[in-house]
Amino acid sequence: MMLLLLIKLNKEEDCENMSAFITALKKRRSIYHLGENISLSNKEVEELVKEVVRETPTSFNSQTQRVVILFGDAHKKLWNMTEDALKPLTPAENFPGTQEKLQGFAAGKGTILFFEDMDVVKGLQEQFALYAENFPIWSEQASGMTQANVWVALSENNIGANLQHYNPVIDDAVAAEWEIPASWKLRGQMVFGSIETPAGEKEYAADEFSERNIQNFI
Repeated sequence: MMLLLLIKLNKEEDCENMSAFITALKKRRSIYHLGENISLSNKEVEELVKEVVRETPTSFNSQTQRVVILFGDAHKKLWNMTEDALKPLTPAENFPGTQEKLQGFAAGKGTILFFEDMDVVKGLQEQFALYAENFPIWSEQASGMTQANVWVALSENNIGANLQHYNPVIDDAVAAEWEIPASWKLRGQMVFGSIETPAGEKEYAADEFSERNIQNFI
């Protein structure tokens, strides 16, 4: 009887843990109306991101991820630089909308720049030639997992975020401004801040579509 009780309790605990994890995933949303009033200090944000990066898996434990966090004037400068870079590339009639979007990003608390260290990738390609063509793919997967994990971690602390990809348009300007090593490849920019307006209801693919993409075999 005691054994059965322990098994039941363990199953209930597993269900609760799974539920908490799924709840955390559902809580992560793209938040575009951001402010600066978050509960964590800059140092606490830095420590949170550092811990998430440390715990995110990478192929061959390569740890290719590199992160730069911009606060304050540096954060706002990034989006001014982005505006300058996009202006000559955007039709004049469309540029006011682009400016408004970028100003919305600048209104947030900060931006996390995600990079991959291509020197590490190249070193692995040389060391493990049999898998050489896969290491850039695995690097991208590591970057994606890192971005998603950081996003969920921010959400768990009631910090909103959205993920942007203005690379490679801003790559050179970013590298010059913040002395980024030449081997670091910019992969994404995550804007974060206080949630001034929550996300709307999320739309999901139809159940029959999902069932076609997830199959079980016994």
